[in-house]
Amino acid sequence: MNITQLNEECLLHLFSFLDKESRKNLGQTCRRLLTVFREPSLWPLLHFHSPSELTKRNFVLGPALRYLSIRWHSSRVKVCNIEDWLKSAFQRDICSAHEHTVNDFLLQVGQRCPNLLAVSLSGCGHVTDEVVTLLLRSCSCLRTLQLENCVRISDWTLEAAILYADSLQTLQVDFCRNVTQAGLQKFQKKRPKVVLKAERSADMIPDQKPGNNWMLERAAKKLLWY
Repeated sequence: MNITQLNEECLLHLFSFLDKESRKNLGQTCRRLLTVFREPSLWPLLHFHSPSELTKRNFVLGPALRYLSIRWHSSRVKVCNIEDWLKSAFQRDICSAHEHTVNDFLLQVGQRCPNLLAVSLSGCGHVTDEVVTLLLRSCSCLRTLQLENCVRISDWTLEAAILYADSLQTLQVDFCRNVTQAGLQKFQKKRPKVVLKAERSADMIPDQKPGNNWMLERAAKKLLWY
């Protein structure tokens, strides 16, 4: 019996056991299997481990997506986390290959996946408040938002969660250095029923603009200590 002779329900069940790349390869063998690959109900859950995986086109974004995870653990994350004005030319070249990738992908998610329930981002150093705000406005069903080591995220994301995330139940902003204690307290006051987690975020040194004398102040303090 040929695989294409199976009914759609059986084919979807078969595809559900395969990873993204295997699904794509199988879908390229004939039109029938390509139709199965493109079926939105096959894709309620997506996990990615690097920005490069977001450009492989071995998945489908659609209204069936409920859970999205992009968790990047690499030495390059440290480069991304350096403030732009402090990066060397070599470091900027490293970032230029992927700095817009996650943001562009999340914009597509906001447009195509209105029923999203949970998003987890880790090590996404180029993700901005603006993109997360658009995601919150587009995905009104979102219950869980986890942001870890996303250095460009600030109190603006907390403000957006207050304004737009009516279904939110859990907000996690761990190691996000531009989130302040004041922002966290305001969120807790405005949304007391939401579980808020913020490991180390308010204790980290926030970004500084070029020209600020914070480096001189730090050096002066060291001189006083010693």
